[in-house]
Amino acid sequence: MAAASTQGPRAPKLAQLLERDPYLAPFEQDFQRRYALFYNRLKSIEENEGGLDKFSKSYKTFGVNQFVDGGVYCKEWAPGAEAVFLTGDFNGWNPFSHPYKKMEYGKWELFIPPGQDGYSPVPHGSKLKVVIRAQNGELLYRISPWARYVVRDQDKVNYDWVHWNPPQSYIRKYRSPERLKSLRIYESHVGIASPEGKIASYKNFTFNVLPRIKDLGYNCVQLMAIMEHAYYASFGYQVTSFFAASSRYGTPDDLKEMIDVAHSMGITVLLDVVHSHASKNSEDGLNKFDGTDSCFFHSGPKGTHQLWDSRLFDYSNWEVLRFLLSNLRMWIEDYGFDGFRFDGVTSMLYHHHGIGTGFSGDYNEYFGLHVDEDALCYLMLANHMVNFLHPECITIAEDVSGMPALCRPVAEGGGGFDYRLAMAIPDKWIQIIKELKDEDWNMGNIVYTLTNRRYEEKCIAYAESHDQALVGDKTLAFRLMDAEMYTNMSVLSPLTPVIDRGIQLHKMIRLITHALGGDSYLNFMGNEFGHPEWLDFPRKGNNESYHYARRQFNLTDDHLLRYRFLNAFDRDMNKSEERFGWLASPPAFVSEKHESNKVIAFERAGLVFIFNFHPYQSYTDYRVGVEIPGKYKILLDSDASEYGGHQRLDHNTEYFSEEYPHNYRHNSLMVYIPSRVAIVLQNMDNAK
Repeated sequence: MAAASTQGPRAPKLAQLLERDPYLAPFEQDFQRRYALFYNRLKSIEENEGGLDKFSKSYKTFGVNQFVDGGVYCKEWAPGAEAVFLTGDFNGWNPFSHPYKKMEYGKWELFIPPGQDGYSPVPHGSKLKVVIRAQNGELLYRISPWARYVVRDQDKVNYDWVHWNPPQSYIRKYRSPERLKSLRIYESHVGIASPEGKIASYKNFTFNVLPRIKDLGYNCVQLMAIMEHAYYASFGYQVTSFFAASSRYGTPDDLKEMIDVAHSMGITVLLDVVHSHASKNSEDGLNKFDGTDSCFFHSGPKGTHQLWDSRLFDYSNWEVLRFLLSNLRMWIEDYGFDGFRFDGVTSMLYHHHGIGTGFSGDYNEYFGLHVDEDALCYLMLANHMVNFLHPECITIAEDVSGMPALCRPVAEGGGGFDYRLAMAIPDKWIQIIKELKDEDWNMGNIVYTLTNRRYEEKCIAYAESHDQALVGDKTLAFRLMDAEMYTNMSVLSPLTPVIDRGIQLHKMIRLITHALGGDSYLNFMGNEFGHPEWLDFPRKGNNESYHYARRQFNLTDDHLLRYRFLNAFDRDMNKSEERFGWLASPPAFVSEKHESNKVIAFERAGLVFIFNFHPYQSYTDYRVGVEIPGKYKILLDSDASEYGGHQRLDHNTEYFSEEYPHNYRHNSLMVYIPSRVAIVLQNMDNAK
C-alpha cells in the first residue's frame, strides 16, 4: 500500500493540536499525510471487509475453529505455499488426507464435517500441525499463527500445538472496573511471582499475589510474558504464538479466572503486548510460516532487527493488519484484558528502530523519511479500534523518543494512545545515584526531569521498572545498599549509615516520582519493598538456575527484617493517592527547588509536598509557600517509625498559614524539616 498524499482526508481536529503547540506548525503536512493514510486504510477495511468490527474478529475464522454443529473450519494465510494440509492426532498424522482449498489473496480453507454422533472430528487436547508444501517442494510442519494453546513436553525443545476447545470454558463472573482516572500500576510477571525456585502459576498469582497488590493500594496490574514465548529468559519479548496464553503457568481458563478475580477486587488488568517484532523461531513461531522469509514480515535485511535478532512485521500488509488487530481484540474479548502496554514502540516508529540514535527533542527527528508511517498508521488503527469497540480500555506506549502527539487523539493527527511511559525518570535516578555524592544532587535537574513532559499528553512515572531489575543492572535498593542488604537488613542488627541512607532515599525517590512525575505511576513487583539482588532467568550461563527468577515476598512478612518498612510506606503512599487523587489532578506547582538547602517543595491536589534531600542538615522554622490558607497537619511522613524512620516529627503539630507571600505563593507556613525526609501536609480546613 502506497503512502497517501497530503491531498486527501484531513485530520478534523489538527488545528487544536497546532494551537496547543505552535512549534508543530511546520509539520502540518506530515500530520495530514499520516491521518490520510490512517483514514484511507480504515475506509478500505470498511469497504472490503465489512467493517473494522468484522475484520478484527478474524481470530474466530482463522486458525482452527469449531462450529456449533461440531464441524471444524480451518483457515490460513500462506501466500508462498504451494499446498496446505492439516494433520494431527485426529487423522493418525497423515500429512495429506486433509488438504486445504486455495482461495484468492494467498488464503487457504478447509472444512471438516462433524462425526456421525455430532462430535468434533478434532478432539479437545489433541495435537495438530499445519503442513506447508513450500515452493521448492519441501514439506514444512508448522504451528498455526492463530493457535490458541501450545505446550512443550519436558523432553522436547519445541512447542506443540494443542487444540483447545474444552467442553466447558471458564465463565466470567465479574465486570471490568470502570475506566480509571489515573493508574497505580503493579508491573508483574506470573512466572517469577513466588519465593520458590520454580515457574509460578496463574493460580498462585490469583490466590497469593492479587491480594498483596490490592493491599498495597495498586489499582492496576500490568502482565508481562503472557503471549507465548518459547524462550523463558526472553522475559516474554520474543513471542512465538501471539494468540496463545503461555502454558508454562497453566491453562487459558486459569488466566481467565485470574483476570476475573482481579476484576472482583476492582483491579484493572493490562497486557504487555509485543507487536513490535516476533521471535525468529520457525518450528514453533511465525518465521517462514509459508516457507518464504516474508509472509508476515519484511523480506531481506529490512525484516530483521539487528539488535534483537528477531523478525519485523510488514505493517503495510493487509493480512498483517488483520492478524495484529484481531490479536488485540481476542485478548480483550476472550480473556477480559482492560487494555495494553505496547512494547517497543520506538522501534516501530522509525526505520532506524532507534538504534544508534539519541533523541534531542528537535522536532525534525520525528518527521521525515526515517519515520515508518505504515507502523504509525497501524498504531493509529489499533488505538482507534480499541477506543471505538471498547472505550473503557486503556493503551500505553513504551516510546523513548518522545514523538509529539503520540498520546493525542487520532482526530488531531495523533497516535491515539492514552499514556506514554516517562522513560527518562528512571535513567535520571540511576545517573544521580551512580555519579553524584549526596551533597551534589541538583534539585533543579531532578524537578526538570520529573516535570518535563508534553502538555496534555499523559505520562506514567516510575522510579524503576523490570528493566532496572534485570541481571547486569541494579535496582535502586541494590544501588543504594548493595552488599549490606545481605547482612544488615535485620532489625536485630545495628542500623548502619548505608542501610539508613538507602531506606530513607528509597522512600523519598518513590514519593517524589509518584507525586511530581506524571499522571499515573508504575512499580515493578518486589521493588516496592527494595527486593534484594537482581532478576535472572534460567539459562546456560547460570546453569539453568531459578534462584534469581523469583520474588521473595516472604521478606516483607518477616517482622525482623527492614523490608516491611518500605512495604508499609509504599502501601500508605498509594492509599494517600487513592484518597486525594493527585495523579489525576493538574500538574504540581513547584514553589521551591533550593540547591544549597537541598529542599524541593510543591503543591498538588491541595496537598503540600516537602522534600529535604540534604544528607545531614535539618531545618527549624523553614518557610514554605502555600496557595491555600488554613491549618495544615501531617498526612504522610517518611520519618515515621512504621516506615523505618527516626520519628523526628510530632504528628500532633498543627501548621497555620500566614498571609506572608513566599516563592510566588500568596501564603506560607513554617515547618521543621529533618534531613533526608519527605513530608506531605494536608489542609485540615478542606479535609477529605
